[in-house]
Amino acid sequence: MVFINFKTYEQGTGVNALSLAEILEEVAHVTQIKIIPVVQAGDVKEVTEVSTLEIWVQHVDPVEFGAHTGSVLAEAAQEDGAAGTFLNHSEHKFTEFEDLEGASSHAREVGLKTLIFAANLNELEKILPLKPTYAAYEPPELVGSTKTSVAESKPDVISKAYEITRARDIPLIVGAGVKSQEDIRTSLRLGAVGVAVASDIVKAQDPKKELLELLQGFV
Repeated sequence: MVFINFKTYEQGTGVNALSLAEILEEVAHVTQIKIIPVVQAGDVKEVTEVSTLEIWVQHVDPVEFGAHTGSVLAEAAQEDGAAGTFLNHSEHKFTEFEDLEGASSHAREVGLKTLIFAANLNELEKILPLKPTYAAYEPPELVGSTKTSVAESKPDVISKAYEITRARDIPLIVGAGVKSQEDIRTSLRLGAVGVAVASDIVKAQDPKKELLELLQGFV
């Protein structure tokens, strides 16, 4: 499986998000590989209306209905059609662990799946008791890297991350700089069930061609 994070790139915002989601759906049907677009909260409803793929939102906050101006409600994301949410991504980390606990618990209460990110093995150990649907190992210093990937530079840590998540029976996702078939092959060989990708696809000149080539790593 591949999570494709649209972030707030222009190529993944608004009408561009709709176009990109349609491309991802076409590739998913051709390859029969599960592709999950992860979009901005403001695009969830529109994207779910044009796609049969499982759509996730990039973040929800640890709040319920009330006076929380600017927060992303799990209820609203779910009502718009989101099936799950990222939590604790390196670009939107919770400053307090209690807030992550609250967001995770409430997301599950309203029916959202969760993928919680960990920057290192210690953090990975800490998040697993929250029982996320998936746990992601993604060293922040490699996020968005065009020079190397986590699979290239830290394969030994992926192996250790797998051992940690396997003990809790939680599937492992690998992210940070993923941009080649070999990155995927290495991640899967070391125990991951999938990868998280962003700029390599979203900012590609030809996202369909780039994704089809990348997914050869699953073959």
